[in-house]
Amino acid sequence: MITKFIKRILRRDPMVKHTHAVHGGSPKRIPKKAHRIDPHLLSKNAVKVTQTLQHAGYEAFIVGGAVRDLALGIAPKDFDVATNATPDQVQRLFRKARLIGRRFQIVHVTFFGKGHPEIIEVSTFRALLENAGDHVAESGRILRDNVWGSQGEDAARRDFTVNAMYYDPSTETVLDYHGGMADMQKKTLRMIGDPAKRYREDPVRMLRAIRFAAKTGFTLDADTRAPISKLSTLLEDVPPARLFDEILKLLMSGHSWSAIQGLQEAGLHHGVLPLLDRILDDGEESSEGHQFVKLALANTDQRIQSGKSVSAGFLFATLLWPDLLQNWKANLAKGMANIPALQDAMDETIAAQSSGMTIQRRFESDMREIWSMQPRFEKRVGRYPYRLIESPRFRAGYDFMLLRCATGEQNPALGQWWTDFIAADPSAQEALLASVKNEVGAAVKTATKRRRRRKPKATSATTASPEPTAG
Repeated sequence: MITKFIKRILRRDPMVKHTHAVHGGSPKRIPKKAHRIDPHLLSKNAVKVTQTLQHAGYEAFIVGGAVRDLALGIAPKDFDVATNATPDQVQRLFRKARLIGRRFQIVHVTFFGKGHPEIIEVSTFRALLENAGDHVAESGRILRDNVWGSQGEDAARRDFTVNAMYYDPSTETVLDYHGGMADMQKKTLRMIGDPAKRYREDPVRMLRAIRFAAKTGFTLDADTRAPISKLSTLLEDVPPARLFDEILKLLMSGHSWSAIQGLQEAGLHHGVLPLLDRILDDGEESSEGHQFVKLALANTDQRIQSGKSVSAGFLFATLLWPDLLQNWKANLAKGMANIPALQDAMDETIAAQSSGMTIQRRFESDMREIWSMQPRFEKRVGRYPYRLIESPRFRAGYDFMLLRCATGEQNPALGQWWTDFIAADPSAQEALLASVKNEVGAAVKTATKRRRRRKPKATSATTASPEPTAG
């Protein structure tokens, strides 16, 4: 027993503080009867991580958005754990664990089960960086963040009060340093500390504020909202990959339309999302582009809330479509052929978007394939429809075409024909192809009749023989 105790002490890093700092004061301890968190909503793997760390002599808590969601009676999609063990110490305790990140080093502990693998993100309590020298840029943005501290300091470092609560599954107690539980009851989203300073530390917090407000339905505290419009240009200094990840989280939140409206109200959509500037700024909610984007986001939200998967490539393809369509029509007006005009419009649209948030190449490839498929849906002759169905991205292109039909941009009859064709047996498919052939034939005959000139009716002046001339 004594040997085991000594080993625990030796495993601890002297750089880690094991006492609660005065920053943030002593936490309010909220018992189960007050927070009413349902243990059945907990991830068994997250509990296993906290238990393993605690049995090794460390402090360990479920933290952040997971605690917020649990207190709201929502089953969290992701679980984070905070501990006073260093990343190296955490990694040694788990077989499937790897260190992630340089600026903010954490550990991903992976569990494999019957379904998809579950990753529990484990972070070490961070220290305050007010006097951290080269860890903070002149703008106030944190450059490196691997200075370990206490739980009290870690709580003070978190963004919003509702995200700064720590839950211990073993005691079923919530530790609340900044009144997060009270703010939840008031449905208020409040920044810890001076909001302007916190946004300068990490400009992405402005986007997170909008996303959390849309997801929870909470109201942004007045002091939390006030600096956002003035500091929006700070997002220009955020690495493109990190900015993309945060925007993707916003769009995949299940409340994307509300979040995008929140970005507009806060003045954050300019530059960051050039793809939405024209749609949101034109003020014409009845416009085709506005309706197309709104319907696409509503469908995305519905799928996410139903637990269904969503393709990021498909989502960005829908958001950029109004601009692409405008560029495509402009190219056709210049006399370009249909397909070259579309290809040129793709390049132009993606290049314009790259001036703000850069879309990752793997998603760009999906977008181009979905767009390229659209003219092909109109070719319903011979074996062409059969070949199109065999395309790997057919379903995404088909769903995209249905969105165009739903907003009136494309003839709804086209979408219905493809829906029928997909569900039909071989003989019925041949009948559908024959119906298109008959329609085309009838249309050609009608057009030919209209173009045919009728002979003018004869008049007395034109039909009478000319008078003979006098001799």
